[in-house]
Amino acid sequence: MRIGELARRTGVSERSLRYYEAQGLLEADRTPGGHREYREGTVDRVIRIQEFYAAGLRSSKIGELLPCVRDSDGGPSATATPRLVADLGAERERIDRMISELQRSRDVLDDVIATAKEQTPSAAAAAKAAAAGDAVA
Repeated sequence: MRIGELARRTGVSERSLRYYEAQGLLEADRTPGGHREYREGTVDRVIRIQEFYAAGLRSSKIGELLPCVRDSDGGPSATATPRLVADLGAERERIDRMISELQRSRDVLDDVIATAKEQTPSAAAAAKAAAAGDAVA
């Protein structure tokens, strides 16, 4: 299949598909006219690459991982190594640290927002007006 069809079937832009190829994540045959020609299994491969990117993996790590994953079922292949397992564990720990840091940042932001709401004169006046309106009704 040509790059346009692969893009349509996977929801990934042609530009991203070219990038994946440049990074060694995808392979394409070339027609005599120089057009990229992808095998049917490339659809599964692109979907897997997208899942790895969504999980926070970098292209270099994805490149190490892809030869160890069977595209059809996503399970590990016979070429998975203890080093790969350790590297993936380290990636998972990195992602956990990032999540913790983001949660701390969100908590700080929530505190700043709450404090700003309490100190904003218009917010205090709006609350006072709303309370007065409730008393009248």
